[in-house]
Amino acid sequence: MDATARPLRVPPEMGPYAEKHGLFQLLQNMVEKLLIHKPDDPIEFMITHLKQDNDDGKVYGKCCNSDVLQLIPRICIVGPPASGKTTIAMWLCKQLDAIRVSPETLLLEELLELTKEARAYKEREQEIPNALWTNLIQERLSNVDCIKRGWVLEGFPENREQAWMLQSAGIAPRHVVVLYAPDVVLIERNLGKRVDPFTEEVYHTTFDWPSDPLVQQRLVEPEGVSEQETSKKLLDYHRNFPGIFQTFHKILKSINADQPCADVFSQALAYVQTRHRSAAPFTPRILFCGPPGSGKSLQAALIAQKYSIVNICCGQLLKEAVADKTKLGELVKPYFDNGCPVPDNIVLKILADRLNRLDCMTSGWVLHGFPRDLDQAEQLERIRMIPNRVFFLNLPYESILERLAQRRIDPATGERYHITYKPAPSPDIQARLRQNPKDLEGKIEMHLEIYYRNIKDLEEFYENAFSVNADQDPHVVFEYIESCIIKPLPQKS
Repeated sequence: MDATARPLRVPPEMGPYAEKHGLFQLLQNMVEKLLIHKPDDPIEFMITHLKQDNDDGKVYGKCCNSDVLQLIPRICIVGPPASGKTTIAMWLCKQLDAIRVSPETLLLEELLELTKEARAYKEREQEIPNALWTNLIQERLSNVDCIKRGWVLEGFPENREQAWMLQSAGIAPRHVVVLYAPDVVLIERNLGKRVDPFTEEVYHTTFDWPSDPLVQQRLVEPEGVSEQETSKKLLDYHRNFPGIFQTFHKILKSINADQPCADVFSQALAYVQTRHRSAAPFTPRILFCGPPGSGKSLQAALIAQKYSIVNICCGQLLKEAVADKTKLGELVKPYFDNGCPVPDNIVLKILADRLNRLDCMTSGWVLHGFPRDLDQAEQLERIRMIPNRVFFLNLPYESILERLAQRRIDPATGERYHITYKPAPSPDIQARLRQNPKDLEGKIEMHLEIYYRNIKDLEEFYENAFSVNADQDPHVVFEYIESCIIKPLPQKS
């Protein structure tokens, strides 16, 4: 057979490796940089790009005694006049240790070559061209402090053309925060606006007057805050905002600025600290852990059905191996016959064989029933079967007993019933229902004791796992699990 005609077998470790090191994002970032800068020597450009400490937007920091990969801030704050852009930008910079950049601060920069040219336009009372603004911003953001610490760009872009120019210059914010409020509120705010020329802090004659008499004395009224001027600026803003929204709608969050400033800030901070969904190909490798009766099988079936991934129940897999009379199944059969647990090494061989098949490799899988303790989890990792989403389904002891001890089965049809939630439809069926011996209260307590003995170690091993309240409607549980599957995980070094 021609070797080139054989189906491609992807090594199982490639997926986890690519996800762990962000290879897709790395390659995507390099291609974007090449297309933007169009260097004469692409290879040398890429080498230089890769050598830069944080050009991919990451920095290492200490958090909870572990090295956490954090995003370098690249934020735009836009909004109408008097919406609080300056205050929120300054507070974000203080919180994130980032550099604040705005049209006003750029005109004060003495070291930038283009500052004099921009000031000349200002002195002649001429509008500074968009191209000059873009070049000035590009020059400032290329300084080492912005590269290392990140930046918050305030009040820019103001229209679609400026947004496009930023993109063409390779300036790509990760988060765009849009502040909004009713025009009547913004006009009232602007009329009382005062600025401290020493600190650039913004105050208000009614809502936020400083307590320090020295600060009160040096406050000045900024230019262009009259009702007529503010109304004209608001009209321009409303006319231009749709273009900004269309350009950045995938990374944009609108926040109501007509509320206490601390509340606006907390919402903005929460948003800029989130990671957006990656465009990288994602193959689900999902693991459900939980006590008996927590709904692992049901949730696995729902996930597998909706996303067309392979549903793997470890216990069912062992039964199939015995029924198919495979070599490994022959090893499992004596343990089944004697009611003894199957050794981990045999279970892992059967599991690895199934997870390495093409359907699991290409479509993904959802596993439940294994691992049950720390040793099994470590063995699973050693054979490169690493889940990228782990869920612990939790519910109270009383709910577990209610779910399991009242289960019944019809031996004639195989149909399952529940004394409370799904009673038999007729007295005849009710009379022939039987209880599975494993659903006796004594057996349930024994299984729960084993589960709770090992659960803490498993939770520590899978530290990025999601905890799920399984004591609610199954479809509510499913919706939460689904939201966590598409949610990016915090990256670890």
